[in-house]
Amino acid sequence: MSTFRFDIIKKSSRSRARAGLLYTPHGVIETPVFMTVGTQGTVKSLTPAMLEEIGAQIILSNTYHLALRPGVDLIREFGGLHRFMNWNRPILTDSGGYQVFSLSGMRKITEQGVTFKSHLDGSPHFFSPEKVVDLQVGFGSDIMMPLDICSGYPRTPEDTNADLEITYKWAQRAKDHWEAQSTNQWLFGIVQGGMYLELREKSARQLTGLDFPGYSLGGLSVGEPRELMESVLSHTVQFLPENKPRYVMGVGLPENLSHAIAQGIDMFDCVIPTRLARHGHAFSSLGKINIRNQKYQKDQRPLDPACACYTCRYFSRAYLRHLMAANEILGLTLMSYHNVYYLVHFVEAIRAQILSSEEL
Repeated sequence: MSTFRFDIIKKSSRSRARAGLLYTPHGVIETPVFMTVGTQGTVKSLTPAMLEEIGAQIILSNTYHLALRPGVDLIREFGGLHRFMNWNRPILTDSGGYQVFSLSGMRKITEQGVTFKSHLDGSPHFFSPEKVVDLQVGFGSDIMMPLDICSGYPRTPEDTNADLEITYKWAQRAKDHWEAQSTNQWLFGIVQGGMYLELREKSARQLTGLDFPGYSLGGLSVGEPRELMESVLSHTVQFLPENKPRYVMGVGLPENLSHAIAQGIDMFDCVIPTRLARHGHAFSSLGKINIRNQKYQKDQRPLDPACACYTCRYFSRAYLRHLMAANEILGLTLMSYHNVYYLVHFVEAIRAQILSSEEL
């Protein structure tokens, strides 16, 4: 049914970290990998050519947003999302489950699915587990996710367990429907359970019983303290299969990535590099930089002297500050380019450490 394969080629002797190869119809992904988010079929302010130059191996797009605009029928007419957006490397599409959390005032949940009010025009849209699979088959993504409920923080154990039970039923329906399709796309299960370790274990055991090709951890980085997120992640990983890819959704700060990789996570996505860039914030080897600060007005140094990206090779902090102060689009592009490059290569460097047996 699928042309996918996941091989673990090296394990760290000092942690759970591992380096692997994930084979997809659109290329081989070297893991661990940071996946850049292109919610609406585009990574904000960056062209596909820029992303290839950066070294982005895979991007993530959002099923809810693409279903509303431009719609699956148009994307299908183009032969899928890859051709529509001119991206020839792998794509992962999420399910819209995060919008169950983020658009909580505009949706209604039943056991059958979720009815959303469009954030664009208020029109109703019903998403069932089966429809979400059908949408992603239409998009032609390489990896797709089932509809789930992302429990917020804080949330009572009773309400979190209720969310979990619905998520499990939806996962069963999604997998049954996916298996009935003629597609070489992979479907990952999504472990939920909020911040409760016993519920995380329950969810992981339920989903591994369904034997998905890969597993993700959802419902993290939703406002909880860093220590709690790390505790939940570390506890949950032990219940996921060793021989299948593991993906943490919505996590992208360098310190979070380092911890997660050491726990045996293979894949990550987050909007944070481009979102921070739009506000003038940059990652760097010296710590975060707010380029809008007055002290950079005449600074002739690159954004990060240790970075080899296009932005840092050719432009000064003073120029970047000028662009951001003048609200020039180029400022968003150059800052986003740097931040995406930084995270992609941050994870690549950790992978190189795993392969060379250096300490993590």
